[in-house]
Amino acid sequence: MKKLTLFLLISSSIFAQKELTNWPAKANPLTVGKRTAERFMAVPHSRYGVTFPNPPATQITYPDVCTWLGALGFAQKTNDADLLKRLNEKTSLLLTTEAHLQPKKNHVDNFVFGAIPLAFHLQNGNQDLKKLGLAYADEEFKTLSPEEYVSLKPEVRNWYAAGLSWVTRFWMDDMYMITAVQAKAYEATKNRKYIDRAGYEMVAYLDTLQNPDGLFYHAPDVPYYWGRGDGWLAAGMADLLKILPKDNPHRPRIMRGYQDMMRVLLKHQDANGMWHQLINDPNSWPETSCTGMFTYAFIVGVKNGWLPSATYGKAARKAWIKLQDYVNENGDLTEICEGTNKKNDHQYYLDRKRIVGDLHGQGPLLWCVNALLEK
Repeated sequence: MKKLTLFLLISSSIFAQKELTNWPAKANPLTVGKRTAERFMAVPHSRYGVTFPNPPATQITYPDVCTWLGALGFAQKTNDADLLKRLNEKTSLLLTTEAHLQPKKNHVDNFVFGAIPLAFHLQNGNQDLKKLGLAYADEEFKTLSPEEYVSLKPEVRNWYAAGLSWVTRFWMDDMYMITAVQAKAYEATKNRKYIDRAGYEMVAYLDTLQNPDGLFYHAPDVPYYWGRGDGWLAAGMADLLKILPKDNPHRPRIMRGYQDMMRVLLKHQDANGMWHQLINDPNSWPETSCTGMFTYAFIVGVKNGWLPSATYGKAARKAWIKLQDYVNENGDLTEICEGTNKKNDHQYYLDRKRIVGDLHGQGPLLWCVNALLEK
């Protein structure tokens, strides 16, 4: 039995290498990664993904965080010393002349910022960056004062009493925002409290939001499978499973939620390799940010042996190659859904603006590159 298991694992690895290597020129991860990372370095800080220079950003927002981390990962994986130097310089400004761009610790989307200084601390050992990042991770699960507790909505008080973060709200994207910074805090400190928090929070979201078919509505009162919303979940679970200790009691539940979601996503990939603005509506437009996120989740699953490579490796390959057709001459991804709040209206999702170069899409391109470069 052990020999059979080893044979299957080796065979799976060989197949994955076949499906996730030997790329056409336009889809070469090294080329795509360098172009996308340099594009990130060339644009100003975004306003929730949109990189208009005026008016300037008033804080670092989560799309920047995702792209920033992707660029760092690419520089490390390719030993690009020049890019790494410039990324470190960009990050050091957050402690000095750009300290005013540190987000307020008052919203779930703001706390993920802490992942940037923690990731760069892991790279360069800067203790001030570690202190800054941990301040966000700790504040997200702080013990509230009586006055703060009373100010919470009644349902949030119940969630807080159950050991969840005081910024819990059960929106889909939280499963990336909350877990990303806690996971980085664990990597930086090796303190199990951070990764245990992330696992516990993730399971609470899965148990509350995941539908029997494996996907997630934009919100319990908005029964639409919005692409990028589900994308945050797919990426969040994949990232957490990569570092969640094997003995963590929440790992089996998260793995089950992840695999259930991946199985349903496979059914909704179109013939060209794309996923759509509304996942289960083939008449809605092919959307690139969710396609990037789902592709990333597939690649991570194949590389780690959580998903059958014969099926998911092929699907990831098709999606990754097709995504490159949506990149313009400036290195900007097109057909990216604008930032979207929930609304119980099918047409609302179909009519969302399609943005060029939005970091909601540029970031997942770099995630995919880094996953493909992973040994």
